[in-house]
Amino acid sequence: MADYSKDDFTQLVKRLSDLFHSLDSRSVGAIAGLAVAIVFTWRLLRSPSEPQRRQRKRQNPAASNSGVANLTNSNHISFGVSSEVASAQNVNDEFFQSVKPTLGQIVRQRLSEGRKVTCRLLGVILEESTPEELQKQATVRSSVLEVLLEITKFCDLYLMERVLDDESEKKVLVALEDAGIFTSGGIIKDKVLFCSTETGRTSFVRQLEPDLHIDTNPEIIQQLSRFIRHQLHIASVKPEQPTSSITSSPSLEEFFGCV
Repeated sequence: MADYSKDDFTQLVKRLSDLFHSLDSRSVGAIAGLAVAIVFTWRLLRSPSEPQRRQRKRQNPAASNSGVANLTNSNHISFGVSSEVASAQNVNDEFFQSVKPTLGQIVRQRLSEGRKVTCRLLGVILEESTPEELQKQATVRSSVLEVLLEITKFCDLYLMERVLDDESEKKVLVALEDAGIFTSGGIIKDKVLFCSTETGRTSFVRQLEPDLHIDTNPEIIQQLSRFIRHQLHIASVKPEQPTSSITSSPSLEEFFGCV
């Protein structure tokens, strides 16, 4: 009974219309009553299908929910893929963490394409921090030797310092020689420069035009910032207004990850 369609009803009405034209008024009245009965019957026959439509409409949210479920499933799949990628990345990171880069690789990465480096001695290479201390002694920091040797493998390194007398200069050279810098490294004594003023040290740097200059004096760092592309400021406290051309580090070893 539920198989009756709207087309069937349309055909029925058309037949009745044709019949009206061939009958008299009395017959038409009878047939009109019959038509009303047929319409009423049609609605009764049609009514069982309504719950089905409503049920279908009720099922739409279910279908929608199904779509959401599918979307959720697809999201779960994508999250699964992301988790796999993340897991692979973690394994990759753990692998490279277990295989740590060598000091030479770190030095090359830090210095990038730099081929010339200038560096002051006091407070960076030497334990002493003032020219007055050099009049008494000069002590090379053992922790910085490995870094210096790696730098000299592919960079032209110049060391420089302000001294108060010739005896201080001799003490510095002896200390560097005893540390093996002249024998095992690429530094020669001619690349260790001395001057009597801070202005003289600034002039050395400007004349050499290094790719990187290393210093402890913030005033010299600022003066050279207009001329030197990259500088490393060795200081226990970071500057309040760092610039892109000036990097700060507590020590040369820490800058290269040796501490």
